[in-house]
Amino acid sequence: MSTSPEQTRSGSPRPATLAIPPATEWQRKTHRLFLNRLSLPLLGLALIFAGVGAEAFVILAYPQHAYALYPLLGLLMLTGLALIWLIIARVRHDLVEPLAHLRNWSLRMRSGNLSARIPVPENGEFRELAQDMNRLSDELKSLTMDMDSHVRAQTVRLARKTQSLDILYDIASSLSQPGDLDKLLESFLDTFIELVDARAATVRILTNNGQTRLVASRGLSAEVVEKDRSMDTSLCQCGWAAKEGGIRIQRGTQPCAKLLGTPMLNQDCQEFVVVPVTYQDRIVGVYNLFLDRPMSALGEDIHDLLNSIGKHLGLALEKSRLDNQARQLAIMEERNIIGNELHDSLAQGLVSMRLQVKMLGESLHKKDLRVSQSEVRHLRTAIEEAHVSLRELLANYRLKIDERGLVPAVAGMVERFSQETGINVYFHNECQKLNLTPLQESQIFHIVKEALSNIRQHSHACNARILLNNDSRGAYTLLIEDDGEGIAAVSEARPGEHIGLSVMRERAERLPGELTIESEPGEGTRIVLSFPLAPHQTAAAK
Repeated sequence: MSTSPEQTRSGSPRPATLAIPPATEWQRKTHRLFLNRLSLPLLGLALIFAGVGAEAFVILAYPQHAYALYPLLGLLMLTGLALIWLIIARVRHDLVEPLAHLRNWSLRMRSGNLSARIPVPENGEFRELAQDMNRLSDELKSLTMDMDSHVRAQTVRLARKTQSLDILYDIASSLSQPGDLDKLLESFLDTFIELVDARAATVRILTNNGQTRLVASRGLSAEVVEKDRSMDTSLCQCGWAAKEGGIRIQRGTQPCAKLLGTPMLNQDCQEFVVVPVTYQDRIVGVYNLFLDRPMSALGEDIHDLLNSIGKHLGLALEKSRLDNQARQLAIMEERNIIGNELHDSLAQGLVSMRLQVKMLGESLHKKDLRVSQSEVRHLRTAIEEAHVSLRELLANYRLKIDERGLVPAVAGMVERFSQETGINVYFHNECQKLNLTPLQESQIFHIVKEALSNIRQHSHACNARILLNNDSRGAYTLLIEDDGEGIAAVSEARPGEHIGLSVMRERAERLPGELTIESEPGEGTRIVLSFPLAPHQTAAAK
């Protein structure tokens, strides 16, 4: 079968159109019309005109015969008038009326009435034309009905697509709300039940011991929820979908009721649907729908929609799991930091007091009052220092960074430190604008706090300087130096020594950054922290 160029270019056949006779064909048919229906009357009329002319010539030439020719002349004229009337009648019947019908048909078609038809004459050339026009009307009406049908189908499809997008948006919104996993799933089920008009819905998570565990439900009684808390994956549709994947549809819930020993619903639903919950092509659970109508009534794209919702739910479950792990890690890290702080501030002081108590006991046993009094003074001083360290530790962990940012917080801490210790501390901020995250500001703040604590306890310094600046590439540098006694053999310190310096290094790694400590006995201590901005921070700064 041959293919038209239009069909080849578009990839689909175009509707056939009627071939309208060209102008030459129209002229040919009009000529035939006049030849067949008007030729004889016109020929007769011409002969009558010729006869009338001949008689008039004879009358003028032979006046004596005029009276004999007048009756014949009158008869010819009456016959001519009759022929003229016949010609007019045939022209009206064969030409004017069909053209009027054609005009009326075109007006009705232009107004949108595709049912318009032209009356078909019993004979004549316009009979074929009227039949052709009526066939054209039929085909136009058929094509229009087909087009309307396709438009309605596409409109319904677009409406269902829009509904699917609305459902996905509402589901994504409910799953992105802050809160714990239980509230998240409750919000999801409430939204989903309303959107798909389900009787009930549940969410089950696949466990490591080959079971599915019910973690959220809506529309089920407390008794059913308790009995359906966990189920082996080899027993029911939920387990099969969790192991093998794919959407599964079950007629009612009678098989589930047999496993539980009780009906799941007071009045059974029509279809029980099981949809896998996936994350990165890995099945993490399933969710169930209890529908009072066939799932097919929700639209032809319902399978894709349910699978998409399963992926959104899987992403939300995985995010909740990772958030819990991140919180646990943060708690463990903070505990380690607190332990280091306690070791550096209180544990060493308690060890020193323990030794002093032992020495006091020995001096009392020897009844050496002078040494005992000296040990008591030393012990009192150690207790006061421990008390100060404890208050400082509590104050530092309760202290929040100033709402205005890192710089005001450090400036306030430096001012309080100078007032409490008498050490002159100079703070210089050479950064025009800080583009730091709250986590970075917190780590820098605690590094400065720890450095000042070391200066207070160990350096015996008179002056200290803190300098914060950045370069054109976005890299930051924090400098903390003092003129104290310095630290002996920092790089060779044994485990357990200089805990405060280890704490600062741990905080520097979280930035992430690099911490360098330079110190010589009697030459003071110099601490340099360098860290770059994260790529997304650099882009935001630009």
